Amino acid sequence: MNPTTILVAEDDPAVRQGVVDALTFSGYHVMAAEDGKQAMNYALSTQYNLLLLDLVMPHHSGFEVLEALKRNRPGQPVIILSARGEEADRCKGLKMGADDYIVKPFSVRELLARVDAVLRRSNERAPSVDEFQFTKGTASFSRREILYSDEKTKTELSEKESELLLYLVTNSGRAIAREEILRQVWNLDPKGVNTRTIDMHVAHLRSKLKDDDQSILQTVRGKGYMIAS
Repeated sequence: MNPTTILVAEDDPAVRQGVVDALTFSGYHVMAAEDGKQAMNYALSTQYNLLLLDLVMPHHSGFEVLEALKRNRPGQPVIILSARGEEADRCKGLKMGADDYIVKPFSVRELLARVDAVLRRSNERAPSVDEFQFTKGTASFSRREILYSDEKTKTELSEKESELLLYLVTNSGRAIAREEILRQVWNLDPKGVNTRTIDMHVAHLRSKLKDDDQSILQTVRGKGYMIAS
């Protein structure tokens, strides 16, 4: 099992190193961003389970990073780390999607307790999907295959077809942009990437779902792809 990855975005070197050391010692895999520009890049283009985010950083503030996450990675668990203890900042951060707020200075014990609590809540709310039932059959993600209800035949799904379908099903009812799919399914930074891979995989999935009228896996013009809820 891959270790839980935590991204730490903090411009104070001493605080950043202290947090990184505490998390690493506790068994987490840690990535660190030293300013707002690096934080924005890492937050949108890398895979991690939790973001620890300072509010006041050069180039981009924590609020700007939160806003970008809200647009591009809704539901991403975030804990704000800031010397700002004012209620208005706490409320603003929480309204923008942060899961918790820790005011500096904080103890290692408090930090680890809050990290554990947010990760536990995010794991509990993450949907566990093993099958997707549609009009003409059932897709099994554990077996990576589709069993058709009328013909009692089945077809295999490639690893990426299965991962793409699972991500779309998990987010059913929401149009998923190609950029988000590249980040979340292919683990690629979409900036500067020109690829038709996603469109090809969608075409293959539609064929295997027998979705000739695109009523299951829909194209939302200008937004991306969506599984109808």
